[in-house]
Amino acid sequence: MQLNQIKNKMTDGARSISGTAMNSVKSIPPRRRLWIVIAIVVTAALAVALYFVFRPRPVPPVPPVVEVQKVGTEDVNIYGEYVGRIRAQQFVEIHARVEGYLERMLFAEGTYINKGQTLFIIDPRIYRARVKRAEAQLNKARAQAIKAERDLNRIRPLYEQNAASQLDLDNAIAAYEGANADVAVCEADLVQAQMALDYTSVESPISGYISERNADIGSYVGPGAQSLLATIVKSDTVRIDFSMTSLEYLRSKERNVNLGLRDEERSWNPYVTVTLADGSVYPYSGLVDFADPQVDSKTGTFSVRAEMPNPDHRLLPGQFTRVKLLMDVREDAVMVPSKALMMEDGSVYIFVVRSDGVVEKRFVETGPESGNNTVIERGLSAGENIVVEGIHKLSHGMNVRAVEAPASGTESPAEDNAASDVEGGDE
Repeated sequence: MQLNQIKNKMTDGARSISGTAMNSVKSIPPRRRLWIVIAIVVTAALAVALYFVFRPRPVPPVPPVVEVQKVGTEDVNIYGEYVGRIRAQQFVEIHARVEGYLERMLFAEGTYINKGQTLFIIDPRIYRARVKRAEAQLNKARAQAIKAERDLNRIRPLYEQNAASQLDLDNAIAAYEGANADVAVCEADLVQAQMALDYTSVESPISGYISERNADIGSYVGPGAQSLLATIVKSDTVRIDFSMTSLEYLRSKERNVNLGLRDEERSWNPYVTVTLADGSVYPYSGLVDFADPQVDSKTGTFSVRAEMPNPDHRLLPGQFTRVKLLMDVREDAVMVPSKALMMEDGSVYIFVVRSDGVVEKRFVETGPESGNNTVIERGLSAGENIVVEGIHKLSHGMNVRAVEAPASGTESPAEDNAASDVEGGDE
């Protein structure tokens, strides 16, 4: 009951106020009422005009800043890397040619040996005796030959005078010829004995570094016993052996590169450089002088050899090293930075900025890599501008503001723009 009474009172009050307002409006003269309506209309029109004048304008999108680089051409060296093994140019084993007890060693192990230098002495006494015996046998044979010659010279005139028979002459001739044959045999025995005596003094056949001795002083050495005495390595020039696949061989043939053969018509020839165990590059390079004419059926590779100078003896025979081989030189090849290439479904594309500032997404065919750059076989021409920085914010057909790529070591405008975007977002 109380709520209904309150509602009725409020309704009555509102009606009385509305009636009062209507009475007040009706009390305004018609002319003044017209001016009030005109003022309201003008005020509304002015407010609408001010809104359109001072409303916030839509900001046109700012094209992203990208860093571009003009595509150029250059001669590109194509390398292959392999594991190689260093081998001495000459590796000679020193063996004892005669048997006997080892008396002396006339060198310091691990030192440089000259050709013809005496290394070992084997007990020569028995071989000296054999030489003297051979000399005595030779002297005896020579004496017999002289006597036989004299007998023949006496018999021949007698035979001509019929004072000696034909048999006597034949015997004298046979004795003379047999004596000369004995002289020849004794001379050969003397030469053989002298050679055996000379072999007791073991000399170096080449110049190089000698290993440690393989037999101790006092040991019995020779072909029937311990024959290997030491080894000598000539490593002023070394050979580097490595293996290449048959596929690489076919690719080299396609480019008319014959490994192991010099081509006077080319301005370059396949050469190798090696990397040492400490990561440094050996200062000398060597030319490939041999390629095996057949492929190993077990490994599918063929052997390649290069010869390299080693004046400081930094390369040791038997050492393994990394070999870098110049396989080809691509002349006037189109090169782009590898970082500008993108992958999509197994294909490679690159963003090209046209002269009107529009980005074009272009698929290309890539070739071999050289350092941080990649050869483009098809799809790109020299002189075009490609995007190298700011790729992540691009799409085909987008307008961009292209700036020239700065020199290395300076901050790129694309990076500055990205940094300001990050700062603005933080705010």
